[in-house]
This record gives sequence, structure tokens and C-alpha cells, in this order.
Amino acid sequence: MKQYPIGIQNFEKLRRGGYYYVDKTQLVYKLITEGSYYFLSRPRRFGKSLLISTIQAFFEGKRELFKGLAIDRLADDWAPHPVLHIDLNTQKYDRPESLENLLNGQLAEWEKLYGSNPAEIGLAMRFDGIIKRAHEKTGQRVVILVDEYDKPMLQAIGNEELQHAYRETLKPFYGALKSRDGDIRFAMLTGVTKFGKVSVFSDLNNLNDISMSPWFYDICGISESELEAQFKDDIEVLARANGMDYDGCLKELRRMYDGYHFEEEAPGMYNPFSLLGTFYNKKFGYYWFETGTPTYLVKLLQMHNYDLDDMSHNVTSEDVLNSIDAASTDPIPVIYQSGYLTIKDYDREFGLYTLGFPNYEVERGFVRYLMPFYTNVPPTKTAFEIKRFVMDVERGDYDAFLSRLRTFYADIPYEMQRDLEVHYQNVLFIVFRLMGFHVNVEYHTANGRVDLVLKTKEYIYVMEFKLDGTAEEAIRQINEKGYAAPFKADGRKIIKLGINFSRETKTIEKWIAEEG
Repeated sequence: MKQYPIGIQNFEKLRRGGYYYVDKTQLVYKLITEGSYYFLSRPRRFGKSLLISTIQAFFEGKRELFKGLAIDRLADDWAPHPVLHIDLNTQKYDRPESLENLLNGQLAEWEKLYGSNPAEIGLAMRFDGIIKRAHEKTGQRVVILVDEYDKPMLQAIGNEELQHAYRETLKPFYGALKSRDGDIRFAMLTGVTKFGKVSVFSDLNNLNDISMSPWFYDICGISESELEAQFKDDIEVLARANGMDYDGCLKELRRMYDGYHFEEEAPGMYNPFSLLGTFYNKKFGYYWFETGTPTYLVKLLQMHNYDLDDMSHNVTSEDVLNSIDAASTDPIPVIYQSGYLTIKDYDREFGLYTLGFPNYEVERGFVRYLMPFYTNVPPTKTAFEIKRFVMDVERGDYDAFLSRLRTFYADIPYEMQRDLEVHYQNVLFIVFRLMGFHVNVEYHTANGRVDLVLKTKEYIYVMEFKLDGTAEEAIRQINEKGYAAPFKADGRKIIKLGINFSRETKTIEKWIAEEG
């Protein structure tokens, strides 16, 4: 029986413990032989820390850990190098000293090994001196590995003063990777996001960003071919446990966890954490999403009063996706790099990417997580409220459904009141997107107008929403434009709903229903 390395981020622990490992060392060999300075962004729980640990073990000369793996056949030089490994994921960054204290502690440990110089004042100078002395003392050039480099910046989103303080600390610190080039054999920084322009990378222009490289798209995560070749037995066991055949189980795995595209032509990648959790528990679940709460993403969306429907089919350029400006007002690059959106299509002529949710797990988890931030429904009652919505529409009780929806608009947060139209649409997006996992919802927005068709086993609802109009106008528009006509031959009962929102009352003012 396989031992699944769930949550294990240390390569040596994984190998000595007999845990199952999908061999990525051929790509590691390609990294270390074809370049010296790299940057890689990937969503959380995608294997970045394990990759860093694997590279560290290689450069420490621990060949015994790589027995039977690709790199054991490929590499000739296993000489140990001094490795400076910084993990910024271990600290809560809520004040400037938080980052300074962590870096100071790390430098102090290295100074015990490689010595110090009283003339070196400040974190950047000390780091520079450590690199120089490590090379001189060992006779081998230094390897620098930085895991979750962006954690301080992400935790400071919305606090420009704190972000500025972290930038001013990190820019000169990372600058040592350029000034000490002759002393450095290899360097790699990983994180969820890539901050650019006026941020921490402004003085570090020698990094090869492989985040969207066609050569390294599968360096983290599990590909379709790896899944079928190495987890065939696991899929068969999972299928039997859930009353499915092999092909049906594979299809469900794709729907739940596949679909991350890190390059326009690359095949989709599976979230490894969710896959392993599914195989271990022998049931489908929301493993990746439950390991973290993307509060900083919601802050960005609310800060800019972002239209959530645009998020699910956003069209943007590579420049936007590939780097985050700390002063930017666009939340899309952060959401994309965090793994909640991925590449769905690419227009080669214009260099434009269409984004969308990668899979069912991410879409359902993210939209569900949004509800308490946009409505007065607490997180513990989200699933219950959606169930009641679905029950109402399935039995044709539109009055109960709309009365319940009306209560969702009570106590609108102050910061969202500046654009009530967007807020109304965002609440509708969340509610109907969540309902769409249980009933068929066709949701469209255009020019501030929401047209919606909702289908159950017995009913088809055709809805038109107005803002500061009248419910009468809405129902008239449905009839005059023949919105219900395409469903006449369906056989299900048609219910037309004209609904009006009021800026004054900040909720649904009135609705009118017609059948047929």
C-alpha cells in the first residue's frame, strides 16, 4: 500500500520514510544544468516547498536519497555546496519588525557557520558577507533557496505603509543575488505571486521566471500521464469505494482537481494535495480549499468593488498575469497566480488570455467562501441557505425564494455602498453560482442588466432584474423581447419573474410573476 506524502514538504523525510514520490528530478537536473537564477510562482499546496527541499538535498550531495530516480543516472557532480535556505512561510507579518526579526535570526545562524564582520551593518550587508565567506570557507559556490518569498507582501495587502516597509527591506536583501554573482552557483525563489515593477524585484533583473515556461509547466503538480501511469491502482480502489467504474472515476477526478494551465499550450495539471487526499480518504472532497482561507483575495475584490462575474471569464495579457504591481488596483493577477483562476484559452494573434476557474473544487470553494463577505449570512449557514434556495425553486415557490434573497441585501457593508449596482450583481452571482451546482443556471450580464434562466426538473424560470426601474418594466421586457419563447416546447412549466432593486431601500423592492 502506498504511503501518501500528504503535507510532507521535506525531501529527505519523504525518501527515508518510504513515501510515494512522483519523480520530478529530471526537471530538477534541467534547472541546475541550464541556468543559475530562477523564479517560480505556483499556487499553495502545489509542491513548491518540496521542490526547494529536493534541490537543497541535491546540492548538499545527499546522493543516497536519489537512488532510483532520474537525476541519479544523469548527474555526475555530487559535490556538497553551502546552501542558504530561507523559508518566509513561518512568520506572521503584521509589523515591520516581523520580517526584520526573521531575517536577523536566519543570518545569525549562518554567521555561526561562516563567520561575521563587525563592519557589516544592516541585513543586506550581512547577507552579502555571508555569501562571500561561505564560498571562501568551503571552496564551493553558494546555493540560495528562498521559499514563499512573497508571504510578507501578501499579508500586507491593503496596508501600503507596511508593504513599503517590506519592500525597502527585501529589495537590497535580494540584491545580493546580483552583486555576489561570482560566489553563487544556483539561486531560486518561489512564491504564490510575483510582485514586480516598484516592488522587491526592481533591483533583481537576472532571474529567469519559469512560471509560464513550456519547459517547466509540470515541475510542480501531477499531469494526466503521471496520474494514469502511477496511480492506476489508486484510481481503481477509489472507483470501487464510490460505486463507479474506472473511466467514470477518472472523469470525476478531472472535473474536481484537473485544469490548472501554467502555459498557453501546456496540458492541464492536477492539484497534488487534493489528489492525494482523495486517494487516502477514498472519497472526493475539497481538500485544497479547506487548507487555506484566501482573505487577502476577498479584500482585493471588495477594495475595488470588483464585478465577480467578470472574474470567471476575464480576458487579459501576459504582462498582467506575469507580474503584480504592488500599487495596482487590479485583483486579477493575484487571483490568477494564487490558483483560483487559470488559463482557459489563448488568442495568439493578440496575445490575450481568457481566464476561468480551473475546476469544480476551486469554483465551488471560492464562491462559497465569498458569500459571508457579501451578504449577512454567516459561514456556518452558507450551505443551509443554498439548500433552502434550491428547495424553494424546485417546488415552484418563487415568493419564498425572492423573500429569502431580499434578506441577503440587509446591512450592506459601507465600502460596498458606493456602487450598489455592482454589489447587487455580485450577490446574485454568488447565490446563483452556488445554486448552479445543484440546478441548471444560465447566468449572463451585459450593460448593468442581469438576465437569468434557472432550470429545475419541473420548472424553467426566466428572470429580468432592474435597478431603480419597476418590476412592471422588467416583466414587460421579458414578454416584448420574447425571452421565454425558446423554452415553450420544453414541456416544463415556465415562470417569468420581473424584479426591481431600489437604491433607496438597498434591496429588492418588488417582483411580479407570470406563468406560461
